[in-house]
Order: sequence, then structure tokens, then C-alpha cells
Amino acid sequence: MSALPASTSVIPHRPAASHPRWLRLTHWLNALAVLVMVTSGWRIYNASPLYDFSFPSSITLGGWLGGALQWHFAAMWLLVFNGLIYLTFNIASGRLWQRFFPVGPKGVLHDLWAALRGRLSHADLAHYNQVQRAAYLFVMVDIILLVASGLVLWKSVQFGLLRELLGGYETARHVHFICMALLVAFVAVHLVMVALVPRTLRAMVLGNKDSGNKESV
Repeated sequence: MSALPASTSVIPHRPAASHPRWLRLTHWLNALAVLVMVTSGWRIYNASPLYDFSFPSSITLGGWLGGALQWHFAAMWLLVFNGLIYLTFNIASGRLWQRFFPVGPKGVLHDLWAALRGRLSHADLAHYNQVQRAAYLFVMVDIILLVASGLVLWKSVQFGLLRELLGGYETARHVHFICMALLVAFVAVHLVMVALVPRTLRAMVLGNKDSGNKESV
């Protein structure tokens, strides 16, 4: 009696996730925290404007100063703890060095020029070009400064050393506002890029690595 042939069945290959589950979760939690912090922050700003303008009440959150402060602090803790988890996973997994480095002025300018001419490929969503690397590193630093200046505005006496490092309370107000404006600008550009390359949204929701469809922006 002949031996049964070995099984020739092949386990289907599942494409590797371009964005792991922890990254997608922290990304969306960060997005929620930023949305709440910015809109509630605009309401807080309106109570004591730093510049000669105020934000329309219709785009602010909180309804009144006390309500806006409650929303702002709740979102702050979410942003801080979720941001720490994001950084910890990136560093521990080696992803921080693999995805965001190397980066330099020459490479950023090269990729930016390619993007402006519509010749920057987005075939592999797991690979960040140098413009993306610089932007993501920038927003990490920006959020750190945003939180640091916010702590000074919240507890100026308790964070006296931090207050002095930022140049005093009034300077911290300017730093906080400028960092907020830069974060909003980053989000706006980020949304435009998602609209131009909609596969990036699918990857951030499902985590699928779709490298077969080559697009350029």
C-alpha cells in the first residue's frame, strides 16, 4: 500500500500590515485628543485673547470658560499618556529609527521638489519619504512644546523651572499659541495628502499593506 502523498496545500499569504494595530489605535486617539484640545483651547483663548482677534464661537468647544477648561485638561491627559505609549512602542520596536531616519535638508528638498512635480511615489505605504519623516518628527517636537508650555500656563508656580526655560509666563503663552497654529497647519496639510492618496486612510483604518497600486503625488 503506497504512502499517502504529502499535503501540497499552501497557506495563503497575508500581506504584512503597513501600520500595526498599536500604531493605528494611538494615531486615532491622538487625533481625537488634538481635535478636543484645539477647539477647547480656542474657547479658552477667547476669554483672554493674546492677539487682536478671536475665534468664532461656533468652532470652539466647551460653551464657556469652565467647560472649555474641563475638556482641555481631559484631552491633555489623553494626549500625554497616549503620546507616551506611541513613543515607547516606536522606540522599543526600533520603528522610530527605521521609519523616520535618516533625514536631512538635502533629502527633504529633493523629495519636496519631486512631490511638487507629481513624481513622488507612494507605492509602499510602509516607507516614509523624507518630507514625511521631517513632518512627523517636527510634529512630535511641536506637541512636546505644546504640552510643556501648557503646563506652565496651568501651573506656573509648580513648574517654575519650566517657566523660566520658556522665557517666562507671557512668552509661554506665545509659544503655546504658535505651537497650536503649527499643529493645525500640519493637520490641514496631512488631510490634503490623505485626499490626494486615499489609500493612506485605508491603511490607517485596516492596516493593510497595498503595494500593488502605485500612485505618485
